[in-house]
Amino acid sequence: MTGQTIGQMSAAMEAFGLKHASKSLPDLLELAERNGLSHREFLERVLASETEGRFARRRKRNYASAHFPPGVRPIDEFDPSELESGITAAHIERLKELDWLDSHGNVVLAGPPGLGKTMVALGLGLLAVDEGYTVAFEKMESFIRILDDADVDRKAGFRLRYLRKCQLVIVDEIGYTPITKQQANRFFSFVSDAYERTSMVFTTNKEITQWEELMGDQALVTAMLDRILHHARCFSLRGESYRLKHPELYAAD
Repeated sequence: MTGQTIGQMSAAMEAFGLKHASKSLPDLLELAERNGLSHREFLERVLASETEGRFARRRKRNYASAHFPPGVRPIDEFDPSELESGITAAHIERLKELDWLDSHGNVVLAGPPGLGKTMVALGLGLLAVDEGYTVAFEKMESFIRILDDADVDRKAGFRLRYLRKCQLVIVDEIGYTPITKQQANRFFSFVSDAYERTSMVFTTNKEITQWEELMGDQALVTAMLDRILHHARCFSLRGESYRLKHPELYAAD
């Protein structure tokens, strides 16, 4: 088969939207001729090539849109046995199945700083991206700023629209910075809209029963927790600082 003929076939495939498979066509044809593939087997290889190419492109786009911080580590690098209590290897394995994500459940990771809460949250987010889910990560401070500015700042508005349509939203470091009642109302509105539609992972240095101190409104916090905890897996981590024992896991790439 001439190069020109292959070129014409590639152009035709691109015209039908098979851009990834068209790039692999010369190798696929060589493989088919060398191994004597049937027409059906060859077609299966073409479709598999297109599917894999599209998935890789979508994963790259979803990873960029997640806004993960530098140095995200796979969740398998987290060793819960080094903690005193709160989360076990069996818990991690269950979380990795992502069935809670499919059922629009939430995960709450509470405990003092340095125990690996953010590492677990990011590890779950990275795994979700690898499995084809749309994910967004924001620290609580930046999340509140986005909610504050969405109506007047184009970039914040665009980010909020993405957060609202994501399948998984990770909110990190709740409890480090107090927020106003108006900000708490906006945060509650987001959580309420996400209820049974979007999964959320929360990391907090306060027990969730102490969120009233942060938001200053008992009725609002009660209503918010009612939605968060309805389908939630909660872990209260205790132990020596994981970050101090393993600084290499937190160093930026």
